[in-house]
Amino acid sequence: MTLASLIDTPSELTDSASSKTAIVLMTRIRLARNLAGHAFPGWADKTERASIVETCRQALAGTTQMKRGLSVGIEEIGELERQILVERHLISRELSGAKDSAGVVISRDQAFSVMINEEDHLRIQVLRAGFQLKKAWSAINDFDNALESTLDYAFSPTLGYLTACPTNLGTGLRGSAMMHLPGLVLSNQMEKIVRAVNQLGMVVRGLFGEGSDASGSIFQISNQTTLGESEEDIIKRLQAVLQSIIDHEVNAREKLLETDGSKLFDKIGRAFGILQNSHLLTSSEAMNLLSLVRLGVDLGMFAEDRRAVVDRLFIEAQPGHLQHAQKGSFEPEQRDRLRASRLRHEFSTFNRPDFDNVGKN
Repeated sequence: MTLASLIDTPSELTDSASSKTAIVLMTRIRLARNLAGHAFPGWADKTERASIVETCRQALAGTTQMKRGLSVGIEEIGELERQILVERHLISRELSGAKDSAGVVISRDQAFSVMINEEDHLRIQVLRAGFQLKKAWSAINDFDNALESTLDYAFSPTLGYLTACPTNLGTGLRGSAMMHLPGLVLSNQMEKIVRAVNQLGMVVRGLFGEGSDASGSIFQISNQTTLGESEEDIIKRLQAVLQSIIDHEVNAREKLLETDGSKLFDKIGRAFGILQNSHLLTSSEAMNLLSLVRLGVDLGMFAEDRRAVVDRLFIEAQPGHLQHAQKGSFEPEQRDRLRASRLRHEFSTFNRPDFDNVGKN
């Protein structure tokens, strides 16, 4: 599989038929692993890092999950392609900045992705659309076991899996959900939720992880503790926290409808009008407008199948995907024009919001 064909292939996250969940857009589980007898990537010289890349790529090629997938060195990936892979959550922003002696292996359906020589020798992840934490854990556990049968992982009987950063010691597991929380944002409750989540040993980040903004009221919630708990206990605790956040979001939406329905309807109606008629849209503005329309779908103002279209546009309105679709490199203002044009076209097929239908489902 080539990089070009992978980018042009619909995935679980970009396929317009795949998304059916209201609040959780995506579930992700990541495992940090390192090879015994080798320095961590930040300490290894270029020759050792190159050897690690080759060893890991060979091991990954032998797994069922990566059959006919993409295996590529970072130096083979152009700047625009790196940006697209970041936007699809297939590589991190840190790996996208690497110059050499690193790589990525991605499954054909883009559900599995393994970064080589990011902070650790291996960053293994599985992605699932919607709220599928247990299924994601089962899938990545099987994959990790297959790799561990051919690779000698760095492991301590007392500390567990050894990692470059002490915060990943133990299981090396980070589970997360990408959540759409406009009710909590509009009712000014997100700060309270963040504080509560932090006290429970979880962390809240923006759309693209650490240091990114929560554009479109989209947040990533993940566990912080990896040492002293089993993988199953981490998943169970994270599941409970995420379900609690879902309940708070549902309650926030109901209260907004009850106490400030007209203002909420106005926001959604205005967002729809701008998306149908604007000629300049920044990435951040587009995300916030799409978020309001997605909320409108959840409330019954738009047909149920429109949610999947909005979820696809969350990704396709990003700079990398936008430029790839137009087969060129464009300055920010040109991208803003192209983004607005693309969204006008997509929303020309939407029916007007049916405010009278709210609450009937």
